[in-house]
Amino acid sequence: MRILLAALTTMVLWASSFVVIRSAGEHFGPGSMALLRMLVGSAGLGSIALIAGARRPRVRELPLIVVWGVGWFTIYNLALNQAETQLDAGTASMLVNLAPLISVLLGGLFLGEGFPRPLLLGAPLAFLGVVLIGASSWTGDVALTGVLLAVLAAFLYGGSTILQKRLLRHTDATTLTLAGALAGTAALLPWSGELVHDIAHAPASATTGVVYLGLFSTALAFTTWGYVLARSTAGKTATTSYIVPVLVLLMSAVFLGEIPTPNMLAGGALCLLGVLVTRMPIRWFTRRRRARSAAAGERVRACTSNPW
Repeated sequence: MRILLAALTTMVLWASSFVVIRSAGEHFGPGSMALLRMLVGSAGLGSIALIAGARRPRVRELPLIVVWGVGWFTIYNLALNQAETQLDAGTASMLVNLAPLISVLLGGLFLGEGFPRPLLLGAPLAFLGVVLIGASSWTGDVALTGVLLAVLAAFLYGGSTILQKRLLRHTDATTLTLAGALAGTAALLPWSGELVHDIAHAPASATTGVVYLGLFSTALAFTTWGYVLARSTAGKTATTSYIVPVLVLLMSAVFLGEIPTPNMLAGGALCLLGVLVTRMPIRWFTRRRRARSAAAGERVRACTSNPW
């Protein structure tokens, strides 16, 4: 129950982040928003680490922790923030949630996990969904660069999940999250000048929204995410993100008045269907194949025993 509640907490907070990013993006640049979010988030994670008693990470793990932190907290945030200047929150969330499929692909390419039948069936469906959403750029509904940036964010999400699971073997979730957040924040410091300018000109509501991203969608959500990931497999943890696009569509309709076009909704549905297929147990497919083989064998035996 604790793992389930922690997973649901993460997904609700991450869903709300798509809506807040879309709203605050009118007043903050992608870099300045990411920097303010991570400054606040790192402070929040530091407080959690003091309470939880985080330990110092092993020196030999630091290079990978830095890579993970820069990928997750720097490049991912920049890509998503920029994508949402061109995509509505719901469409961006549907594309980013290709991450579980990408985790399986990366596992097959780099971890020797192979390419199971569910992946071979689900990947084309998800790809068709991306193409359908991208085709909306021809009609002016979205910008193709926004679609590509959201897909890049999905790759970073999927890859970071696999790397985080690897790092959690030797580093506790609180320590890992804080160390990665600090690395990601340091990489965003070149946007300090833009942040000072944007804070000076942005309304208080936009600044409050970015602070919310730091405290809740980063500090709290990544703490609960690490808690779940340390106690479950990367694949099972990633599948909980299926609920995010549904929540984002509801939130964006209520708070932003945004509803994706029918083509974009259809493309997003194909993306999620493709991801769902890739997460189906392989035994489900082998069981059906054995059942068909057994039925075919019965028909053959019936014909040979009674040829008339």
